[in-house]
Amino acid sequence: MAERTPSIYSIAAHRGFADALVAGLVPRYREEGFGLARLTLLLPTRRTVRIVTEAFIRASGADGGLLLPRMAVVGDLDLDETLGPLLDPLGQGADLPPAADPAARLLELADMLRSDPETRAATAPGLLRQARALAQAMDRLAVEDVELDSLLDPDVIGLVGELAEHWQRGTAQFARILVRWRARCEERGEIDAPVRRNRLLGHVAERWRREPPPHPVVAAGVTSAAPAVARLLRVVSELPQGAVILPDLDLALPDAVWDALGAAGNTDSPGAPVFAHGDVATHPQYHLKLLLARMGIGRDEVQAWHRSGPAAAPPERSRAISNLFLPPEASTVWAELPAEARRLSGVRLMETAHPEEEAQAVAVLVRQALGEPDKRVAVITPDRDLAQRLVAHLERWGIAADDTAGRPLSQAPAGRVLLQLAEVAATSAAPVPLLALLAHPLVRRGEDRAAWLERVRHLDLVLRGPRPGPGLEAVRGAVAAKEKDYPGLTAWWDEAAALLAPLVDHFAPPSLALGLDTLAETAEALCGPAIWGEADGRALAAFIEQWREAAQGSALPVEPADLHPLLSDALSEIAVRPPYGGHPRLAIYGLLEARMSRADLVICAGMSEGKWPASPAPDPLLAPPVLRALGIPGADFRIGLAAHDLAAALGAPEVVLSHAMRDAGGPVIPSRFLLRIRAMLGRELEPETEAVRIARALDKVEAAQPYLQPAPRPSAEQRRVSIASTALDRLRGDPYQFYASAIMGLRTLDPLDAAPTAAWRGTMVHAVLQRWHDEGSERGRLLPLAEQTLDELSAHPFMRGLWRPRLLAALQWVEDYNAELALHGRRPVLWEKTGAVEIKGVKLHGRADRIDRLADGTLAVVDYKTGKPPSGKMVEEGYALQLGLIALIAERGGFEGLGGKVHGFEYWSLQKKSDVFGYCEEPVPDGKRKKTGLPRETFVSETLRFLSEAIDKWILGDAPFTARPNPDLPGYTDYDQLMRLEEWQGRGTRPA
Repeated sequence: MAERTPSIYSIAAHRGFADALVAGLVPRYREEGFGLARLTLLLPTRRTVRIVTEAFIRASGADGGLLLPRMAVVGDLDLDETLGPLLDPLGQGADLPPAADPAARLLELADMLRSDPETRAATAPGLLRQARALAQAMDRLAVEDVELDSLLDPDVIGLVGELAEHWQRGTAQFARILVRWRARCEERGEIDAPVRRNRLLGHVAERWRREPPPHPVVAAGVTSAAPAVARLLRVVSELPQGAVILPDLDLALPDAVWDALGAAGNTDSPGAPVFAHGDVATHPQYHLKLLLARMGIGRDEVQAWHRSGPAAAPPERSRAISNLFLPPEASTVWAELPAEARRLSGVRLMETAHPEEEAQAVAVLVRQALGEPDKRVAVITPDRDLAQRLVAHLERWGIAADDTAGRPLSQAPAGRVLLQLAEVAATSAAPVPLLALLAHPLVRRGEDRAAWLERVRHLDLVLRGPRPGPGLEAVRGAVAAKEKDYPGLTAWWDEAAALLAPLVDHFAPPSLALGLDTLAETAEALCGPAIWGEADGRALAAFIEQWREAAQGSALPVEPADLHPLLSDALSEIAVRPPYGGHPRLAIYGLLEARMSRADLVICAGMSEGKWPASPAPDPLLAPPVLRALGIPGADFRIGLAAHDLAAALGAPEVVLSHAMRDAGGPVIPSRFLLRIRAMLGRELEPETEAVRIARALDKVEAAQPYLQPAPRPSAEQRRVSIASTALDRLRGDPYQFYASAIMGLRTLDPLDAAPTAAWRGTMVHAVLQRWHDEGSERGRLLPLAEQTLDELSAHPFMRGLWRPRLLAALQWVEDYNAELALHGRRPVLWEKTGAVEIKGVKLHGRADRIDRLADGTLAVVDYKTGKPPSGKMVEEGYALQLGLIALIAERGGFEGLGGKVHGFEYWSLQKKSDVFGYCEEPVPDGKRKKTGLPRETFVSETLRFLSEAIDKWILGDAPFTARPNPDLPGYTDYDQLMRLEEWQGRGTRPA
């Protein structure tokens, strides 16, 4: 092909790239009867194909239709585009090896790392994370045409020798693994995907150079400065019917400023670094300058693109954008710029307090704009959480919005099923992941889902409290124990457990492939075809097939516990994008998806430092000086790309720049780009306050009246309830808690997988001691019974490991102390029995932990405590009367077969005291009154007095059940939320 003048163009930011591109392509390349069908359009990514197609549809709407051009994707690693045989249809005649499968490569690299002496990771997930970093570094070298010899160059090796030791080790390990991987690829006849793409692009460029295609070829929007891409674009620009169209190349930027950006690879010195220290890689024009340099084209050879069609924004907008991003030294001219050179009319700044308010305000702007006919709106944000909030807020007005950036497969319903299955396997069916899986929306989707969810709710109630032992059988034991409360639950659980059994009880896959098989089969057994039905399900099916095939030849050992983190990392890298179906004039984009898009109103949201631009992520293996020496863009290069994205967005007719002043973690710094805009425009930057005002007003309500201290007054009939021996303390200390518990019948639920509470430990201790007494209180039997009871209760091994030693030490004290008491003629006569008597017509009932007969024939009441017993002062003031009430029941014959005078009142605590577990404490002193406590002789009568007063006041009387009348009194907090304690306590509010 004879050399000709390159045809290379630029579309200014204020014109809107996609629409301006189509407006120029149609009159230039349209043929009668063929439309644009003979045109080949090279685009950077598959995402831009959708944007350009929409632009063609808008342009052809009035004409009734148009044959579209053939669109081929070049692929761009910097845009996170999937690499592979993207240009295969155009690369006819190319004899290229196949590309290595990405999943197989990751597994292979992880296995190589496992045998490398520098590897610190020990588990499969850690090895795969390190393998991903290796693969990314290898791809970066391949995209920039950097060969292995360059890494082994003496100059590079000398540079590495001057770095810190960890950089030296990392670089050496990278080189070792790279050599091993290249040798493995050679054995298999494969090459890496970026290498294949480079060769494919090179083949196409060479073929077109020799034999220009008979039909036009246009490359549009391609900004990747990779050498292979640059060579292809050079060839396209020289084709007889070829052209290269760049987005937002600033043709009006002064030459001095253009030169100040740095050499960008355009240097006469052989071997000079592509990226020098003085280069301004963060400038939005830098990557375009690098592309032109690698194409061998000067900026003066670039022309403005066809000017037909309406401009997206006034032409002065482009001049203002150019001035906005001037390098630091050149930006000193801002003070001297005339108003028209720095005017951003139509651009507004919106500041909100926090992300939730920002999402609401953006939703208001979108709602207002969509109210205008034919007005298109685009919201651009790198913050996917903010995008999801926005989608939710727009539902208020029935606006369906699609986040075209998608969401990770790990957060999609189908991906969550797989991850929850992996977590159930890793935790041996722990309650939280088990219930999350069984209640998943895809599980048992259909007519019987309501009945299924009802059973899941029953299982939730059964599993409240400490975690049962590992495995499905332990869960079955907990379910069977509650069969009386939930009839049929055991049979239902047996059916559900049969589906999970391959994953829990018999799950020890010898390979990752078999593990994936088991997970997929279990997912389908639980969910049926619904697991694969939607877009996320199809993506999950493709993922499983790819990884299962890749894992067939992998020697990487994977334990069941490794599957969840391994799959979580892998699924997070797969984006599931929604199909068409949202509002036709609204789009929510990520930064990558927004490139080349067009809208009448563009809202740039989430503009905080660390989000836009993103915080630079340094390469963990190759130090920045090594990257510069190899000619690979550093972390700051992506800041320039983010600046270019903003420059393109600022070209819309109407732009709102939005940021919140804080996030969930605290105050945030606005984006450096916003700070530049403020610095250049000062007071001329128009604020957007109306949308913020409306957003705040939408959820603003009049302040509620202060909530008064609760003091309910139930009817006389409702008050006539029995009193438990443990409830009088509550009634006198906090009447509202007695009201909620005894009258309303409300009970608190333990959390799932909770740490053993004092109540649970107390129940356990009572069960052990009851069995011991039932067998005759034989010395030497208590500890074996404790071990047996722990096993029967399916107590989790972790809980047993923490509590078991303390429990056994305390029970040993109980056994020894009981033997000591027996020597003095004292023996237990009643344990774990319930008795009742009537006082003033009100039933008093209680369960005695233990009652002993003393040598003199009197009785002693014992109360077991796993914690600290009540103080003598609380007993004296009438707030710890359980011992006295049990004694009252015993003296009045409330316990069948037992009678006599009670003369002993004891707490047996299993807590540690004086370096010993277990001790006895008597809250009622013997003889005369001491500092605290009541005399033994009057304790029962005083207890009766306290009880009678409480009955007269609250049960038979009409006193209100006031919440927390004694705020300093220690007690239970079960009903603090119900009484809305925080809303009134300490605020001086009187009872309602």
